[in-house]
Amino acid sequence: MKTLVVCSGGLDSVSLADKMAAEQELVGLISFDYGQRHKKELDHAARAAERLGVPHQIIDITTIGQSLTGSALTDNIDVPDGHYAEETMKVTVVPNRNAIMLAIAFGVAAAKKADAVAVAVHGGDHFIYPDCRPGFIDAFQVMQNHALDGYADVKLLAPFVTVSKADIVREGARYNTPFAETWSCYKGGAHHCGRCGTCVERREAFHLAGIADPTVYEDPDFWKAAVRAHDGGFKAEGV
Repeated sequence: MKTLVVCSGGLDSVSLADKMAAEQELVGLISFDYGQRHKKELDHAARAAERLGVPHQIIDITTIGQSLTGSALTDNIDVPDGHYAEETMKVTVVPNRNAIMLAIAFGVAAAKKADAVAVAVHGGDHFIYPDCRPGFIDAFQVMQNHALDGYADVKLLAPFVTVSKADIVREGARYNTPFAETWSCYKGGAHHCGRCGTCVERREAFHLAGIADPTVYEDPDFWKAAVRAHDGGFKAEGV
């Protein structure tokens, strides 16, 4: 299938792009500028597209993002430190973000005569983000079937929707994803902070996958305490 990948530049979506390039006909990467504080992720998406030899389109939805208030990703609210699954991470929710992005991506895919849109939502997102859950993915497909009825038949591919971040690391390694050329940190500094939920999740995923993490973290050891705190004091093997 001719597949358009929604790519933020993060570990998940770049790994997905490599997977789709190997398994489908990758026709391009589409990214969104919604005013996120970690906008540098878009540079990593551009590098992935260049490496894979496909077009890269950045859709500017910053005016929409300005109205999606109350999130640490778009407002002047501190990004919390700690484990990704902590209740405090709900402050990073941007309401309806995936629904908005996917609706645009489906329109672009239909216009370009692509067969599918692929998105890298995964099992670890379910606790925090409602528009990353299997029910949303299934419902969105039904909605798009109606929206494009008689014009296009575009499938929504979400191969990671029920798997863990560690599984994505393993899949990325399988397809030689250059992990060092991906960006996860929500704080958007010079290096990954090592303390925010996405950094902790990233570092823990490499640990669980048994794959060396090439990421430079400003605080490379914080993840261990965050994982122990989240697990209620249980000391995971090697943590």
